[in-house]
Parts: sequence; structure tokens; C-alpha cells
Amino acid sequence: MVALLEDDLAGASDEAGVALTEYFVTDRAKWVWRYRVDQLASDPGCAGWLTQIVVAEPEGVVVGYAGFHGPPDEAGMVELGYSVVPVHRRQGYARAILTALVRRAAAEAEVRIVRATISPDNAASLATISGFGFVEVGEQWDEEDGLELIFEVPA
Repeated sequence: MVALLEDDLAGASDEAGVALTEYFVTDRAKWVWRYRVDQLASDPGCAGWLTQIVVAEPEGVVVGYAGFHGPPDEAGMVELGYSVVPVHRRQGYARAILTALVRRAAAEAEVRIVRATISPDNAASLATISGFGFVEVGEQWDEEDGLELIFEVPA
């Protein structure tokens, strides 16, 4: 993440062991890396929950990044997040990522609730979570993303 923040795409790719694209050094991606680096600095124990690169198998192609906003909170809630590289969208990767994240959360005894927050204008993400049992439970204002609808599903 530090290499990506420094626009060192080659170094980040070497460290990750996969070829990363310019998508990983966009302003939006850098916001994620900066936030996660700060999070890791304050709590190194959360590393296993945070954003990771998503690689499609068996092709070995990097299709995005995904993870949780952190470990389960005191109520057992984890919030997931993911992003698919534009050239790989509308190919089922978002649904596959969501499936993997929900399964990971369900496999952890301390997780009771999985949350997703989505802009009401993001039709693709709203469609992606349909069929997973998510229920809209409210809304919030996010400094980075603006208005978001809050969806939750029991783990």
C-alpha cells in the first residue's frame, strides 16, 4: 500500500506477486490505501481483515480489491467493501467477491452481522447485493462518499 501511495506500481506489483494496473494508483484507490495504512499503524492486529488484492483464478488476473473496514466491532459487525477494475466489471466478479467476503465473515465465530453501505445512485452495487439477504436498515452520511444506504445481513 505504501508503494501504491508513492506511485510505485512496479514495486507494489513485485511485492504483491501479481501485475497491478493503473487502477490501483487512482485517487480513489489511494484514498483507500492511505486510510488502511493509518489503520494498520494504529492497530497492526487488524491486518487480516483489511483490503486485499483480488485475483481471478485460474487466469491469475487482478480484477480488483476487497476486504473489510476492520475486524468485528463490539456488536460482532463487520462492514465489507470491494472495487472491481472497470475492464472486469459486468463479468460476475463483484458477486464472486461478495460471496467470498460473506463466507469469510460467516466462518468467524465473533461475526454476527455483515454490513454493506452503498450510494443510492450506485445501481450496480445495489443489484450485486440483491439475493444475498441484505436488508436496508438505515442511511448515513460519509465524508468521502456522501449519502449511503446501510444494508445488513446476519452472518
